[in-house]
Amino acid sequence: MTRADDRSLTAMTSGTSLPPVSAALYALANLVWTWEERRITRAALTRLDAHMLHDIGLSDRQAEAETAKPFWQD
Repeated sequence: MTRADDRSLTAMTSGTSLPPVSAALYALANLVWTWEERRITRAALTRLDAHMLHDIGLSDRQAEAETAKPFWQD
């Protein structure tokens, strides 16, 4: 990463130096990214067997409850 990239990243994450429309678009993109991560993670959870679930500290019921959630729900 270059120094200019670092300044750009700092500007995007601070939220104070971006114009309002850009800040809103950045927040929206961040939200969509979070939703996509949840969708992918929950889909992967459905592919784990009972032994693998036990390894990560989840019961079958907990995994089912998590995968039943819509992508927008935390």
